[in-house]
Amino acid sequence: MKKWQVAVVMLLAALGSWFTVGTQAQAKTYTIATDTTFAPFEFQAKGGKYKGIDIDILKAISKKENINYKLKAISFGAAVQQLSANQVDGVIAGMNVTPERKKTFDFSNAYYTSGVVMAVAKDSKIKSFSQLKGKTVALKTGTAGATYAKSIESKYGFKIKYFNDSNNMYNDVKVGNSAACFEDYPVMSYGIKNGIALKIVSKQYEAGDYGFAVKKGKNAELLKKFNAGLKAIKADGTYKKIIDKYLNSSESSLTGETASSRTFIGLFTQNLSTIGSGLWMTMELTVISIILATIMGLVLGVLGVMPGKVGPAISSTIIYIFRGMPLMVLAFFIYIGFPDLIGHGFKIPAFIAGMITLMLNEGAYTGAFVKGGFQAVDDGQMEAARSLGLPYWTAMRKVIMPQGIRIMIPSFINQFIITLKDTSILSVIGIVELTQTGTLIIARNFEGFKIWLMIAMIYLLIITLLTWLSNWVQRRIN
Repeated sequence: MKKWQVAVVMLLAALGSWFTVGTQAQAKTYTIATDTTFAPFEFQAKGGKYKGIDIDILKAISKKENINYKLKAISFGAAVQQLSANQVDGVIAGMNVTPERKKTFDFSNAYYTSGVVMAVAKDSKIKSFSQLKGKTVALKTGTAGATYAKSIESKYGFKIKYFNDSNNMYNDVKVGNSAACFEDYPVMSYGIKNGIALKIVSKQYEAGDYGFAVKKGKNAELLKKFNAGLKAIKADGTYKKIIDKYLNSSESSLTGETASSRTFIGLFTQNLSTIGSGLWMTMELTVISIILATIMGLVLGVLGVMPGKVGPAISSTIIYIFRGMPLMVLAFFIYIGFPDLIGHGFKIPAFIAGMITLMLNEGAYTGAFVKGGFQAVDDGQMEAARSLGLPYWTAMRKVIMPQGIRIMIPSFINQFIITLKDTSILSVIGIVELTQTGTLIIARNFEGFKIWLMIAMIYLLIITLLTWLSNWVQRRIN
């Protein structure tokens, strides 16, 4: 064999071994989902890093057992759904081990045991469950507190209201919309110790275990390593250090915040990089999605005014489906439902799923007003163009479309604003945009009013700039 042929064979062999090693290494990298607002088990600290009992336990176990993982911080409900749909390999999020969940998931040995307590506003006179009759109780979806409260709902005659994050649940009780909330004791105790204006009025009930979860029948090796690592960190004292660190420390020592950072300016300065990151994600999603939605809308609009029945029928059907479907449902279907339907480990990245969701939804709305804009041009314009010998598509391009687009300009700007606001819904599939950034900051400092005022001001500033742009464009056209 010639030397160059030998060299080629050796090169191909090297590339093959490199590819195999790379594939094997990738196969050992797990995606682990966690909650975003369940302090002290998981929360976002200063600088955007996630901390908490769950996070540190996972890190310590991974170090012991050489587990490579990528952390994915999303809401608890989304984490459970993504695990069910094989979008993630495991969940560690203060997840209570229940018989119902065991039907769907395999759990590790318990890494923490907690009881449920009832908390009320500081000035509330409620001291027992019997005083809840006819009143509303706030619960966080998927928690042990929610499970326990549901089990005694009929006995004590109270109504239930669900929230996706702890801070909104606490505030609902604080302002008097709900009479009480049920929460895991360490979570409630941590929150009260760090500024939540509530008080615990019950003993601990229904002690339950927290476990690391994988989908039933999947990732047995990961579960085995987790159990082995958990046993090891309990034996060498690492586990106790982690628990003591979070349950016996003040919030400021964990998050890196100080008293001066509690002012409006202090909060803004302290969280500037985090807010900036969320704003960038919002703008990136908005700009890309509106460009794609505009292209889709123009196609639908042109189809809608074509001669014959086929084009208008296709246009009307697509607009009807995607304009009528709630944005959150569409996001879940594309991100979780569609990959689950395809199977074979098929996954769609959250950003791509969010972009497709916005494109389809906003594209349908854009198609509707594009179609209306073309139809607003007087029919005589097309008739005159055709009578002069212009083909249909030339008449559309040269006569109808320029006039129609001029009519639509305000609607295009308005759709940009709507798309900007609609990005906030995409937090349900794990995208950390501007609104979700606010939720993460509040989860660690409980400064809801100041942070939401800050986020609202940023949205208003951007929308004001877009409105000025719209007015300027209209003046130029006129």
